[in-house]
Amino acid sequence: MNPIQNTQVIIVGAGPTGLELGVALKQKNIPFLIFETGQIGHTISWWPKDTRFFSTSERIAMPGIPLHVFDQQHPTGDQYLAYLREVVQQFDLKINNFEKVTLIEKQNDLFVVHTETRHGQFVYQANQVVLATGGMAKPCKLNIPGEDLPFVTHYLDDPHLYFQRELLVVGGRNSAVEYALRCWRAGASVTLSYRKESIGPKSVKPALMQDFETVVREGKIRFMPSTIPVEITPDQVVLSGTDTDGYPVKGKKQIIHPDAVLLCTGYVADMSLFKQLGVTLTGKEQAPQFNENTMETNVPGVYVLGTAAGGTQKKFEHFIETSHKHVPKILNAIEKSMEN
Repeated sequence: MNPIQNTQVIIVGAGPTGLELGVALKQKNIPFLIFETGQIGHTISWWPKDTRFFSTSERIAMPGIPLHVFDQQHPTGDQYLAYLREVVQQFDLKINNFEKVTLIEKQNDLFVVHTETRHGQFVYQANQVVLATGGMAKPCKLNIPGEDLPFVTHYLDDPHLYFQRELLVVGGRNSAVEYALRCWRAGASVTLSYRKESIGPKSVKPALMQDFETVVREGKIRFMPSTIPVEITPDQVVLSGTDTDGYPVKGKKQIIHPDAVLLCTGYVADMSLFKQLGVTLTGKEQAPQFNENTMETNVPGVYVLGTAAGGTQKKFEHFIETSHKHVPKILNAIEKSMEN
């Protein structure tokens, strides 16, 4: 199949950083295409309603494009998605959304990009490829029996769903603590199970931690440290005791009977396109190898942008607010390559 379009740069991922690079390329009149499997800001779109960023508006706004929040508080996911839509419209960015990149091949000095939509398969060609695929492509599963039962989920939809229901929340980071508190305030009876003996202060934002500790101390949320689910059935959840590293210990089991289970066990990055291209991935996080000055990987012409730079981050270093600096690095590198 012959390429239907040639361009200078192809960006895979229409999250905040992918769009920010699109704006920068457009301002420099450098031809580009942006592909997104779903809608722009896809990861943010599945946040629960009214969930706020921990970052302030000026830190997640694109340079020179203010994000105004009417109450001057931290922006919600919905407010940020509206901001992204405004950016796309303001700069007239053409997004190939709902077009999944399935394969990228390097042929001589060019990249051939294969995509798929509901209308069929397509091929494009570019001089450079920027992978802005994020770090939260899918849930990190426990791989236990019953994890896929209908009343078990890795995503919080709306706390209202758990009104007057027994809810088991599993996890010990920001999302688990925040969702436990929100669901309790929505009228749920909440138990929080965490595999470690305590929730570390570095794992949860101070204000959340203080709120959680108060509610637990008052007996309003049940906290079960050093436990982890090992089996879920339609009638019960089997919790195993854990060792100091958080792994199950044989013989130490408790049975609880929740109506619903919310597994806040983190998410993993999809590094498949990096692997296809031969990018070196390092450590358990499978973080791509790249030049800090240019964001170019060990494969010439392939760049990493945004949170994908950390792979599946164990210790979070790459956020929206820390990824703005990636954009000028990539832009400068692309401009220099075009001069040669």
